Amino acid sequence: MTATTSESESFALSRPVHVGRAHLVVRDLDIMAGFYEQALGLKRFEQSASGVELGAGERVLLTLTTHGDAAPALRNAAGLFHNAFLMPDRAELAHWLAHAAQLGIQFEGASDHLVSEAIYLSDPEGNGIEVYRDRKPEEWTYHADGTVEMDTRRLDLQALYDSAAKTPWTGMSPEAALGHIHLQVGSVPEADRFYEGVLGLKKMASYPGASFFASGSYHHHVAANVWNSRNAPARTAAMTGLQDYALAFNDRETLDKVLTTLEGLEIRVERSAEGYRLTDPWGIGITLVAAQA
Repeated sequence: MTATTSESESFALSRPVHVGRAHLVVRDLDIMAGFYEQALGLKRFEQSASGVELGAGERVLLTLTTHGDAAPALRNAAGLFHNAFLMPDRAELAHWLAHAAQLGIQFEGASDHLVSEAIYLSDPEGNGIEVYRDRKPEEWTYHADGTVEMDTRRLDLQALYDSAAKTPWTGMSPEAALGHIHLQVGSVPEADRFYEGVLGLKKMASYPGASFFASGSYHHHVAANVWNSRNAPARTAAMTGLQDYALAFNDRETLDKVLTTLEGLEIRVERSAEGYRLTDPWGIGITLVAAQA
C-alpha cells in the first residue's frame, strides 16, 4: 500500500479527519501563555482575563483557560500524554531545536519513529509536548492490513542541531499544525472500541499498553496509552490539563456517519456554535467540527 501527498500540503491535515486544536486548563495563565509563545513560538490571537488562544499562521492550535478551583491533575489521571506540534519539514524542526537549545529548554526524549522524528518536553505545569516532523508517506512502510510500521529508535539530536539554519528563529512556521494528540486512558481495549468502533478511526499501530488511531492512512491522529493511567476513572471538571480537543472533518459524509453512529449508540452529543461536543469514556471532551464549514 502507498500513500501520497503534494509538496504543498500536510498529509496529516489533508486526511478525512484530523486534529484541530487542544484546550488545556491551567493554573497560571500568564506563565503558561508566555511559555508557549517563547518556547514553541506560537502567536497570541485572542486573550481575556480567563483565557488565551494561541496558534500558527491563521490556525488556533491551543486554547488555555483558567478558573479559581483548578486543581492539579495527578500524573496517573486520564487526560493528556502530549500535544504533538507538527513542523512542515526537517529544516523547521532543526531550526526550532536550535532555538530551544539556546533557551536552555530541558528535553525529555528524542526518537526516530520511522514515520517521523520527534522531540519531547513538558510545559511548566507538566503537560507533555512533542515537536516533530513527518517523513514523506512514500517513505513509510505499510502492511497488508493497512497498518503502518512504527518504532522508537534513538534520534541523533546533535546531527539535527548541526543542520539547523544559522539565522534567528522567528516563531513557529505558519504551516505548522497540531498533527496528533496522545492521551492517557484507563483501558486500551475500551479506547479501541471508542476510537475505532464509535469515531471510525483505524488502528494503525499497537505498542504494549497503547494504540494509535488515524484517518486516511496517516500514522496516527490520536493515540491512547495506559502507561501511567491504567484503570483511571473519568476526569472531573476541576482538573487541570486537557479539557477537550477538536477533531476536524474535511469530509461531511464522514462526519454524518459518525453522528449517526453516536445517535444509534445513544451517546450524548451537544450541538454548539463550533460543532458537536461529546466526551470519551474518560471524560475528555471532543468537539467534532466540519473543517470546511
